[in-house]
Amino acid sequence: MIHRIAWLAVFSCITLSCQFLSAQTATSQASTTVAKKQNSNQDPIANINALVEKTWDEYGLKPSPNATDNEWVRRTFLDLIGRIPTVDELNEFLNDKSQDKRERLVDRLMNDDRYVEDFARNWTTIWSNLLIGRTGGNNRNSMVSRAGMNKYLRDSFARGKPYDKMVYELITATGTARPGSDKFNGAVNFLIDKVNEENGAQATAKTSQIFLGLQVQCTQCHNHPFNDWKQQKYWEMNAFFRQTRALRLRQSDQGLIGELVDQDFAGESRKPKNADLFYELRNGLVKVAFPVFVDGTAINPSGYLDEVNRRKELGKMIVKSPYMDKAIVNRMWSHFLGYGFTKPVDDLGPHNSPSNPELLDYLAKTFKQYRYDMRELMRWIVLSRPYALSSRMTSNNKKDDPLMGEPARFSHFYLRQMRAEELYESLVAATKAAGNRGSYAEQERRKNMWLQQFSQAFGTDEGDETTTFNGTIPQTLMMFNGDLIKNATGKSQGTLLDDVVKDRKLSLSKKVDRLFLAGLSRRATRTEQKLAVQLIKARSGDVAEGLRDMWWVILNSNEFIFNH
Repeated sequence: MIHRIAWLAVFSCITLSCQFLSAQTATSQASTTVAKKQNSNQDPIANINALVEKTWDEYGLKPSPNATDNEWVRRTFLDLIGRIPTVDELNEFLNDKSQDKRERLVDRLMNDDRYVEDFARNWTTIWSNLLIGRTGGNNRNSMVSRAGMNKYLRDSFARGKPYDKMVYELITATGTARPGSDKFNGAVNFLIDKVNEENGAQATAKTSQIFLGLQVQCTQCHNHPFNDWKQQKYWEMNAFFRQTRALRLRQSDQGLIGELVDQDFAGESRKPKNADLFYELRNGLVKVAFPVFVDGTAINPSGYLDEVNRRKELGKMIVKSPYMDKAIVNRMWSHFLGYGFTKPVDDLGPHNSPSNPELLDYLAKTFKQYRYDMRELMRWIVLSRPYALSSRMTSNNKKDDPLMGEPARFSHFYLRQMRAEELYESLVAATKAAGNRGSYAEQERRKNMWLQQFSQAFGTDEGDETTTFNGTIPQTLMMFNGDLIKNATGKSQGTLLDDVVKDRKLSLSKKVDRLFLAGLSRRATRTEQKLAVQLIKARSGDVAEGLRDMWWVILNSNEFIFNH
């Protein structure tokens, strides 16, 4: 272990982590396909490019060169299906000489039978984490079923369900949370643990935040400190959830079974025809609230379900709201480009001006015109010019640095660490260390066990948590010497390393190249080839041991862990 850590310091710092961070070299010679329709006002990709370029001109920025094909294909696999490409997948793309190969790869990753499971798994993970948190459903006292949430989302993404339909279902769902139970409806898992908490405080906050990009929780106890939003707005949104209850049905061997139901709401004055709720101002004055949407639209205040179903009315208003359109395109842009048009991405309130309002408005309007097709939105962003840029900053765009507090202008691709789920899936894809992956349920079980080492709950009022690789001691030790890494770099049969070591047709330099292609989606440089020879010499000429050391270093390098 000490031997390998020493080589990590030399090998990673000199070459791996520095190569993609430096300002040197090699942009793709092949022109990108995204400018194919530049003269068409109807092409969303061309219009995205034009609006981004307009911002560059306004702020005196010149974009970085294009990323290499190797860099672009790696980030595209990561962002669309949640893992890096295998060597065969990488070579399939690099050997394709067609002019539209990028467009065809994007369509393949989203629609081809080979990738349906990977695509659905990735977006199920992203949205499960958003809707119920990374630890949601892991507590036996919780009514949330992670399996139920995953099933609903997996089916939705695999079938291409329009976003507005998915949002309406999540907001209005009734039924039981756990697969196999009577009246099962996986969509209820979004709200089932939220509606009973403090009279629906979490349901109010998360529904507004996720689907409208509005942080109304700021006004729960007082008026907003930075704009004219009032406390009234929070409680009017909260009133939509007062007919909804989560019922604990029974405890099964697998955990608690819960059901989300709608019931008549009598109101706090016990007058259901005009069912009210009360809240207290900071000065002690008590005020009354009825269900009113954020745009001021009021509904029938009755608490009787046969007269008005408040959640269904809320669902209808949300899917018709321009806030929903802006919130989702802002979130999706942030997923692919590293930053949204606002920071934070889920705060589109009047106090938080977007960095490119014209582009945000255009994307929202066009997404609606395309009937909320999530794959179309993904396609536009991935094939856009800013997504195709190198992560290397230049002297002409070094001021475009959101880490320094500047608004993101997208004149280069922003480096970011992989999500822990991406790291796990990439390790499995690169190393083949997981062997026969088994059923979907078994794959998820193994991944969740591994991810427990990353999860951190902060315990805020909003239940915030993270699962990122941020270099904590347990995470670092797990990467250095965890079971997955040990299997990948050991003598186990069937791993990629085992295949490379035993392949007598490959020269040493080609063996080294294959490991670099598998881990970093590029071939080794001349300097790295020399360092590989030094590693073998340090192992007394044992090629297999030297390659094991080098593979371990590649998997622990910054270049592997970062999306660049």
